[in-house]
Amino acid sequence: MNSLSLPRHQQGVAVITALLLTTLAITIVTSLFWQQQVQVRSIENQRLQLQKQWVLRGALDWAALILREDAKHSSIDTLDEPWAVPLAETRLDQYLEKDQTLEADSDASLSGGIIDAQGRYNLTNLCPNGTIDPAEVAVFARLLAHGGLDSTLSQSTADFMAATFPNPDAEENEQPSAQFTAYIHVEDLLTVPGFTPHALAVLQPNIIFLPRATPVNLNTASAEVLAARLDNLSLSEAAALIDSRNIASFRDIVDFKLRLPEKNITLTPNQASVTSNFFLVNGKVRISRAELDMQALIERDQYKTKLIRIREY
Repeated sequence: MNSLSLPRHQQGVAVITALLLTTLAITIVTSLFWQQQVQVRSIENQRLQLQKQWVLRGALDWAALILREDAKHSSIDTLDEPWAVPLAETRLDQYLEKDQTLEADSDASLSGGIIDAQGRYNLTNLCPNGTIDPAEVAVFARLLAHGGLDSTLSQSTADFMAATFPNPDAEENEQPSAQFTAYIHVEDLLTVPGFTPHALAVLQPNIIFLPRATPVNLNTASAEVLAARLDNLSLSEAAALIDSRNIASFRDIVDFKLRLPEKNITLTPNQASVTSNFFLVNGKVRISRAELDMQALIERDQYKTKLIRIREY
């Protein structure tokens, strides 16, 4: 007996039931397809993420190799050396063999560069080993003033560092609760009273936190950092020094002093140098629709390199 032989009201119920079952089936199938699509996209995103990290780690290894080779052939670090040449956006398929391809897409590129971290003012100098250095507080105060910022933030920053650094001379119960590590970043200055995002944006190209106190590299420092390092050097005079440096890099501190014969300059190896041990490596990889940025801090000790920290964002 088919549905046509049923009473009319029962026929209506049968049609409605069939429609409901059909709708339910379509909903279930659609849901399954959607879940499958989400899973496929999730797996694809994970694969892209791994590919990006693989490319950036390879670039990091290449940067470390460049720095080690530079140490073998040069006794000073300057901005006209191979490590200082930035890598413009470069398609990765240019470096693959004809029978090789990237898994995700041939539309993959890499860009980045190496920056001398000691060309910036190292905020760790303010409070090495938990003890505030008044001379370094004055240096940072001058750097703040050159940026049009409140110079009193220098002492506030030093106080922040004193509360962050472990003090080896303190009693055990006097140790600060927050221990300083190599993973502190300049963004943490926003916790210092008086520091604003504007102040951070002005200072960021010229400051850094390094694991230990370091001298400023005279061959890579900006005019602002040079003028801050020397209390009797104006910004215009520092700019003139950089023009001189662009013609011939400083061979040593003595050479630097000879460029300013009218100045009575006193610099120690702890304050300034012409070589560096710490470098920032910046990289950006793009594969298909996905991008990943990386910044790593590398320490170079003679012909060896060590990764201090890495950030991906």
